[in-house]
Amino acid sequence: QEEKLWDAVKISAFALGTGLLIFTVLTNSVSWYAQKIWETSGYFWQTAWLKLYYLFEGREWSLFLFGAALVPSLAFWCFNGILMVADVTGKPTFITRYRIQLGKNDPVDTQKLRQAIYTALFNQFFISLPMLVPMFYVMKWWGNTFSKELPTFQWFLVELSIFTSLEEILFYYSHRLVHIPLLYKHVHKKHHEWTAPIGVVSIYAHPLEHILSNTLPVMTGPMIMGSHIVSITVWFSLALVTTSISHCGYHLPFLPSPEFHDFHHLKFNQCYGVLGVLDYLHGTDTVFRQTKAYERHRVLLSLTPLSESIPESPKRAE
Repeated sequence: QEEKLWDAVKISAFALGTGLLIFTVLTNSVSWYAQKIWETSGYFWQTAWLKLYYLFEGREWSLFLFGAALVPSLAFWCFNGILMVADVTGKPTFITRYRIQLGKNDPVDTQKLRQAIYTALFNQFFISLPMLVPMFYVMKWWGNTFSKELPTFQWFLVELSIFTSLEEILFYYSHRLVHIPLLYKHVHKKHHEWTAPIGVVSIYAHPLEHILSNTLPVMTGPMIMGSHIVSITVWFSLALVTTSISHCGYHLPFLPSPEFHDFHHLKFNQCYGVLGVLDYLHGTDTVFRQTKAYERHRVLLSLTPLSESIPESPKRAE
């Protein structure tokens, strides 16, 4: 078993490394066009950043809190605020008609929702916020986090690919870890109280899990790369919004598919990762691949809910 696990880890590292190189090569061509767009607006963003820098009078801790805590938190709660209105009221139907698990959270249990909100706020203020203190000093040590010059668009794309790869590795294995029976019973079971998740449940977790699986996988990339505070702000905001999408319970048009992680909450022992790369390599998505949820696991490019265009197979009469 140990040899198989080690072989799987080596294969995973090779596959992710190769994928990272291919992604970087592809982005070089795509980013050329994006860079042209960036150059036309670059002066605007550089000027805006300098205005913000001088507004805070160069106080790096204040800038760090603003970028790494306040802005991502606002992104998280604004996005989830809209979803919670739909969860509680069933309106607007433009959102609720895209529900994945039909008949679940229709409407959501308000008592369970309040508990999820309290836990999410606790994790943000008493777990994530204190963890920013050591991160701040790591970024200070690198010396360029608060530079007056913004990173180039191409460099940010490289960083983003590294952040995403590291998050996939760290989240997958830490997530598998908390599914060990002892840790599941005392730690991860809290998160799985929601078999049909909603957006705010993305950070509804035991404090230990919030550290290991929610926070460290997202923080590690910027700390290794010594990223600029603007890159950290964008990355943290993206990470919080995308994990909210994966938990939201709605397969909305033009947004990333949440079918993969929703299936994990439904079945518990499938689909542990973020991207699904490690699940494929470890064979922890084999059941998922045989379901209608797998067929629906794509970006919806029309306004017809996938639950209608790809409905579940009718149950056989006994």
